[in-house]
Amino acid sequence: MTAARCVQIAGRSFGSSGLFLLAGPCVLESEALTLDIAREVRDVCDARGVPVVFKASFDKANRSSLGGGRGPGMGAGLAWLARVREELDLPVVTDVHLPDQCAPVAEVVDVLQIPAFLCRQTDLLVAAARTGKAVNIKKGQFLAPWDMQNAVTKCVESGNRDVLVTERGTSFGYGRLVVDMGGFPDLAATGQPVVFDATHSVQRPGALGTSTGGDRELVPVLARAALATGAVDGFFFEVHPDPDSSPSDGPNILRLEDLAPLLDELLALRAALAPTSRA
Repeated sequence: MTAARCVQIAGRSFGSSGLFLLAGPCVLESEALTLDIAREVRDVCDARGVPVVFKASFDKANRSSLGGGRGPGMGAGLAWLARVREELDLPVVTDVHLPDQCAPVAEVVDVLQIPAFLCRQTDLLVAAARTGKAVNIKKGQFLAPWDMQNAVTKCVESGNRDVLVTERGTSFGYGRLVVDMGGFPDLAATGQPVVFDATHSVQRPGALGTSTGGDRELVPVLARAALATGAVDGFFFEVHPDPDSSPSDGPNILRLEDLAPLLDELLALRAALAPTSRA
């Protein structure tokens, strides 16, 4: 599943060959838990030679209700992510929601992530791109895959070609997401590495009334199907040792203990499909 081009993240190429991961908890909860999850994610990926960027959010601004868990905020959150980066030698990615957040966040992280609902926000995309750090744009649940080219172009024309495009499901009526497997080649046509966010794709928005539901048992099913398209270069997995205790997105988060066997399945499938991979 070699991308048409690669991106540079912390001095390393992602998308040039082999799978890569963006993985971690949905939202930062404590410094100790952050480091524990990051260490386990690193060890699982290092054992398999899979490059990984540790993911966690300091603020989850898009919540179903005012009582939804949002995280520790930028100050503490960036400090915890800095420890992951420095002590575990892991690149890190986190969300930004406002243009003014981009510069200070870029001083700490290696990838700025644009949330799906904000993927058309020009000022946010331009500010993220101008930091010089890689940008991961999550495709809006309302957006056609081919329309992601416009989001990519905004970053490229702002001087940054290190852009990832991420599929995370499309709205299908009320309270349900679907994944269009035929859309992955359209995302690949942007010329950027394609990531599949298998955990957010199994969400059921608002299904629990004041919070989002989901079905984590479908994560491996969709991940295998996406890889089989031949147009996916990396995966985004939210992982947690006890997903049901997570203050955000618990029903769709993958159990941390299930990351290694799922990654083994995907690597085996990729090897089997290698002759049909896109050039």
